[in-house]
Amino acid sequence: MAKTPRIAVLLSGCGYLDGAEVREAVLALLALDQHGVKVQCIAPNALQHHVINHITGEPVPAAQRNILEESSRISRQGKCLNLAQARVQDFDALIMPGGFGVAKNLCSFAFKGAQADMRPDVAAFVRGFFDARKPVGAICIAPALVALTLHGSASAKLTLGNDAGCASAMTQLGQQYQNTQSAREVVIDEAHQLITTPAYMFDDAKLSDVFTGIERCIAEVLKRIPVTR
Repeated sequence: MAKTPRIAVLLSGCGYLDGAEVREAVLALLALDQHGVKVQCIAPNALQHHVINHITGEPVPAAQRNILEESSRISRQGKCLNLAQARVQDFDALIMPGGFGVAKNLCSFAFKGAQADMRPDVAAFVRGFFDARKPVGAICIAPALVALTLHGSASAKLTLGNDAGCASAMTQLGQQYQNTQSAREVVIDEAHQLITTPAYMFDDAKLSDVFTGIERCIAEVLKRIPVTR
């Protein structure tokens, strides 16, 4: 009997301005569920960079929230695994939804661009999938994590939509940036088994188009998992 693939979904909180983009995360989980795979949500047990009021868009003074606790709002029933306990060898592929939490909590791309640094635990986890040649799907801003991970060691084809600033940062990080014109598109790097889709890098994208791109990304990732009997 074929083994059911086990997929890691790396989250960065809950809420697009300071955590994981909830729609992208849920749509990714829906697409994975439709393919009948096993899913494990994962997040660091650490404080967010800051907390944003999603009505005003402004930081909430002195407020603190935990990335793992907030990510568990999406994973449900406290089933989000602490990143410190996650092992690459337990999974067949990695999916990373976007949201500003990726660029604020998992790395500092939102503040430093191409000069950003990553949380060491996140860097090691993401790097492990590339080292093991396991497929990776990166949604929205999450390809920035890939670029930071691969910087100085590999150059991959990826997209963050058609934002000139992001394109420049990706080029500075030695990656092969490709513009995309809608949330429905994906970019495939066969050599690195990397699939990226822009999702809400297009702020005005229709939800149905975001799902189309995410579902295509998930399907392409799953195609690249070897069948084991």
